[in-house]
Amino acid sequence: MSERRPGALRAALPSPARLAPSILAGIGWGASAIALLACSAWLITRAAEQPPVLYLSVAVVGVRAFALGRAVFRYLERLTGHDASFRQLAAIRAGVFERMLPLAPDGLVGVRRGDLLARFVDDVDDLQNVALRVVQPVVSALVVLAAAIIGVAVLAPGSALSILACLAGGIGLTLLAQRRAAARADRDLAPLRGDLQAAVLEHVQSVDVLVAFDAADASRARIERLGERLARASRARVAVAGLASAATTAIGGLAVAASLAASSPLLADGRIDGPTFAVLCLVPLAIAEVAGAIPLAATSWRIARAGAARIDEAVPEDVPAGVPVPPAAPVALPTGDGPPLVGLRGIRAVWPQHAGRPADGAASSAPLADVDLDLLPGECVLLRGPSGAGKTTLAHVLVRFLDYEGSYRLDGIEASLLDPGDLRSAVGLVEQRPWLFDESVRQNLLFAREDASDDDLLDALELVGLRTWVLERGGLDAPVGERGSLVSGGQAQRIALARASLRGFPVLVLDEPTANVDAAQADALMRDLVTAARRDGRTVLVISHAPLDDRLVDREVVMADGRLAGRATT
Repeated sequence: MSERRPGALRAALPSPARLAPSILAGIGWGASAIALLACSAWLITRAAEQPPVLYLSVAVVGVRAFALGRAVFRYLERLTGHDASFRQLAAIRAGVFERMLPLAPDGLVGVRRGDLLARFVDDVDDLQNVALRVVQPVVSALVVLAAAIIGVAVLAPGSALSILACLAGGIGLTLLAQRRAAARADRDLAPLRGDLQAAVLEHVQSVDVLVAFDAADASRARIERLGERLARASRARVAVAGLASAATTAIGGLAVAASLAASSPLLADGRIDGPTFAVLCLVPLAIAEVAGAIPLAATSWRIARAGAARIDEAVPEDVPAGVPVPPAAPVALPTGDGPPLVGLRGIRAVWPQHAGRPADGAASSAPLADVDLDLLPGECVLLRGPSGAGKTTLAHVLVRFLDYEGSYRLDGIEASLLDPGDLRSAVGLVEQRPWLFDESVRQNLLFAREDASDDDLLDALELVGLRTWVLERGGLDAPVGERGSLVSGGQAQRIALARASLRGFPVLVLDEPTANVDAAQADALMRDLVTAARRDGRTVLVISHAPLDDRLVDREVVMADGRLAGRATT
């Protein structure tokens, strides 16, 4: 890419100005917690000596103030921290989507739809831990701990060293134990969650096929196995988190014992009084409570780092080879009265690969090798060839889903100099498996042309033979279901063809347009489409592995192993 973008982990950190309020509130909470316990210990022991109440009034006010301050600062810490983190998550999710757009569809390789959804939703949500459970708690805790140790050192240097040794040793051992016990579970949690969501989505979308081939039980068993693995990883992480909390309590007890041992000689020698001795004995408990945020931050860091790595892997910073990059200064495509002249010379193209994994279509479509082809304005050309010959690869090159080597010109302008979005307004593609949104027929057509009237929509449906069918289902507001689950494959194909016709692409590429239509209606559908396209003066490239009526097409070219049989130009 021309502009380097920060990784997901770095992008998850809010700006210092936005994060500072939560850090300051965290410092206020930790300081109030330690000061509350110190003030309470001093007040109780000093009151036992029965001094005049005037000597206790300041401590009484201090206890009330620190108790209120602890609650208020905790609330402010949560409020400002979550506000900063959630705002950052919104920016991250929008940024991830913006990075997906130039790569889609062929650049998002090696990731199943369910897993991609998990990365876009769950893994992005995990990035809130960077600010909420890593940076802010650790920074606040370190500041408070440093101030507390210094304060204890003023009263009793030996106690301060003892507390510091207990904290350093205890936290170090806890972090080491966490790493050995739950590091793998923390790293595997996000991938397992993605695998489970992908398996569930695949099962739901293909349940009819699974039932028909008696494979539904095996699919459910696979989902259950993934669920059990995810549950084990979650239990391991939760168990280690519980052990970390227990270790924090144990560290507090050890620190109390160490401070007691270090300050007892000072009390015996009369260098400190009873209330000060009580403070030195009880303050380590509050210090350990504040220090408990550090082991939890280590766990949250591992989870966030694993999620960020999956996001960066799915949407790489650098565009994979084979995916077109928009030019820095795109050239405008001339607007003429008719469709542009399309000329291909020496076209070579391959499907993108990412981390050694080819794109979904790579296994079923060959790379292109020195393809020469001209599409004259208003011409209808049939491109034939067996499955895997490279027909779909050529279709994706024409709409700039795939990059190419050689020359691909529209009215003499090289396609690589055009913005891919502008090119796709001139060259449209109807794929073999079209995408339908979980909306009404009207909405699935309107996004092709927002100002289309109902009559325009019905005319487009009439063109593909669906007008009567739509009216019988209740009209244009009839739902089509998720990915067209409420319509047949042939009807989904016809809706996609009506959508392309409504858009009015000057050059229209039809990839197996009758693959899901019964043979009795395939010829009639193609005749209607070609007739309508020629009436509007469009150029049509029909990609099919089966022959069509010679009267529907001007030329027929054959592709095999990514090459055209002969020079297919006029």
